[in-house]
Formats: sequence, structure tokens, C-alpha cells
Amino acid sequence: MIGAILGDIIGSPYEFDMGGKTKDFPLFSRSSGFTDDSVMTVAVADALVKTLGKTDGEIRNALVKSMKLWGRKYPDAGYGYRFCKWLSGEKNDPYGSYGNGSAMRVSAAGWLYDSLQETRHYAGITAAVTHNHPEGIKGAEAVASAIYMSRKGMTKAAIKDYITQEFGYDLSRTCDEIRPGYHHVESCMETVPEAITAFIEGEDFEDVIRTAVSLGGDCDTLTCIAGSIAEAFYGIPKELEEKCLAMIPEDFRNVIAGFNLARKQAVEVRTDGLRGNSIIERAIESYCGSEEHKDILELLSVIWGRMTDGGYLLVPVYDLNGDDEIVVVSNNVSIEESFFVRRDVHYKMQTMSNDGKVWLVAYTSIGESEKGDPSTLVSMPISSFLRAAVKMKEKAGVFFNPWGTSILIPMEIIEVIIAFDTNDNGKEV
Repeated sequence: MIGAILGDIIGSPYEFDMGGKTKDFPLFSRSSGFTDDSVMTVAVADALVKTLGKTDGEIRNALVKSMKLWGRKYPDAGYGYRFCKWLSGEKNDPYGSYGNGSAMRVSAAGWLYDSLQETRHYAGITAAVTHNHPEGIKGAEAVASAIYMSRKGMTKAAIKDYITQEFGYDLSRTCDEIRPGYHHVESCMETVPEAITAFIEGEDFEDVIRTAVSLGGDCDTLTCIAGSIAEAFYGIPKELEEKCLAMIPEDFRNVIAGFNLARKQAVEVRTDGLRGNSIIERAIESYCGSEEHKDILELLSVIWGRMTDGGYLLVPVYDLNGDDEIVVVSNNVSIEESFFVRRDVHYKMQTMSNDGKVWLVAYTSIGESEKGDPSTLVSMPISSFLRAAVKMKEKAGVFFNPWGTSILIPMEIIEVIIAFDTNDNGKEV
């Protein structure tokens, strides 16, 4: 979210084509400051954090209340005419806008949720309370999707393909092609594609911002959008983050702190699925320590039990998209959807047995994963992981906890667990 605010502050002096169409300009000056883009970014974040887990209707009401509260607190931030009327009026109905305001304020939705489907859903809600035109909703969903995919480690090529296919935006033009004829325009259709293109061409966070400013037009909104995605992809240099925090009011900083805390707590909640896996670890130790490995049925029963309890495993992943960039798959999305959204995601195979067979790897806890080489991990339901594993006929099975007390479970045994799970919830097969 700081990336959006920082982009807004840096772009603010160059709005209305005042930047000279160049990347060579001071990042900060006396005229640098936050605008309506930042105020509404904070307002949306404040509402979404306070309504996590609540109904869509409750979220809509909270968004309207928060936008009007923050908008009236900062009435001179530079709102558009129709939005300003909505802010000051008594009616809360949307007014059919397709302006870029829906896209510039949506960044919180790109960070708070743990699947692309959820991200798009809640991004659409943040737009529709005012900008309920299909293009207004589309702009918000596209930006939130790019943020989500960036923070999940997807490549720019994958993000570009998804945005093009799902939203129909033309991302084929380069910034050099856009720049000469681009002018101040405030629609999603002529802001979101340009901002995303600046992100795609930028080489780091600062370069993304400079590239967006160089296009001209509605610079503070272009840089707000581009900066929100760039933060998720690159992170923000510490000195720029500190500069941003020093230039915004204390109440902004309080919302940001609450937002960061909510995100941290959400991560902690998702790791709850690993709690209880110590029973698997004990069963593996018992099996490995028993004579002639007589406890295999107990081990399989324990794994099945954790499946029915909704247990999770940690699975190392990597990207075979041609550039070996690391990816992280969403925790709360079905394995089938994961494959659909991320066509280039594959499990990382970390071991090969003496007979040349390749085994999938899974960890029962963070502690087990930290015993070996560092790896990028995804938390995944045991059931989803094993069901996907049995479809990979070329793999020999699953290697549990390869760096500690470990066990190789062949696919034939995994199939037994799956069959046991699917036959009337555990009737003997």
C-alpha cells in the first residue's frame, strides 16, 4: 500500500502533463504531496481491514462510510467533480463512473486475500460502491490482480498474459509508443493499461515510477497504480519508504500499521493448518524405529486423520517459465485452480533415489523445512497435495521431511490413502 501512496506523492507535481515526458526529474520537491489517490487508498484499506471475514453487504457499507469519513476529513485533496458531489452528499448510491479512481484506490485488496478469485471479488466491491460501470470494476480488478500475482512471485510475462486475456487490455504497446500522443485522461480504459505497461518496462521500483511519470497525463494516478504493483513485485527501498512515511499524516500511518498487522495475522492463521502435524512426525519416527517397519498402517491412518482434520503440508515449488524465477502458490485455492492460474508452476523435486526415481517433497512443519537448504514453500491442504500427486504418474511418490526423520511413500500407497478418504469417509477398502 505504501507503493501506491509513494507513487501518488512522487507523481503529484507532474499531473496535467507537467513532467516534460522525461524520466529525468527530482523524485521529491516542495510541491510533492499526497492527493485524493492516497486518501482513498487509506480509506479502502481501513474499511477492508475492519471487515475481514464479514459479508459483502457489510463490506460495502463500511467502504462507503470510510470513504466519506476520510474524504470529508481531507476535503481539498483534489477529488473529481462527481466523486466530490458523492462525498459531500447524503446519498450513498454508486453513479456509474468508469474513472480511474477505482483503480488507484484498490491496492489493499491486492494484498489482503489469499486467492486470485477472492482478490478480484473484493476489488470489484471496492470499485462498485461508486464506480459501478463495468470498466470501472474491470480497472480495479486488473490492478488488484497484478498486485496479487506480483506478491505471489509470478513473472511479468505471466502477469501480462493474464491481464491481457482476462481483461482485454492492450499491453502490446511500449512506453515509447505510448508517450508521444498520451495526454491527461481520467478513465480506467486509458490509465490502467498505461500504468501496467510502465510497471512491465520498469527495472526496479524507482524506475517504474519514473517510467510512469514520463508518460505524462494524469501522473499522480498513473504512478499510484504503477507504484502499487511495483511494491508487490520489487519491494520498496528503505529510504523511500521512510521518506513516504515522513510525508503523510499520523492517521495515515496508523492505518498502514493496522493494515500490516492484519496481513501478518492472516499469515499466522494460514499456518494453523500445520499445527497437529507433530502426530505425523511421531508416526514416521515410530515406523522408522520399528522392526521390519510394522507400523505402516498406523502411519497411513495418521496421515488420513490429518487429511480429514483439514491439515496442511509445506511444499517447495519453482517456476519452469524459462527464467527460473521463484513463485509461491496461494494457500487457500484448489490445486486445479492453482494449475489454471499458474500454468508454469511445478513442484520442486529435491531428491532422487538410487534407482533413479524422482520423488515429490513435502514437509510437515516449518522446522522440518529449515533443517535443509532454503526453499520457497507453499502451504497446501494434505488432501489437495496428495490428490494432485497421484495424477503425476511419472513420479515415484512423496518424500516426507527429507532433511530429518524421513520416509518415502510410494504412489501406490498414496492411492490407498486417497481411496480410503473417498470411500464414504473412511470405510475400509
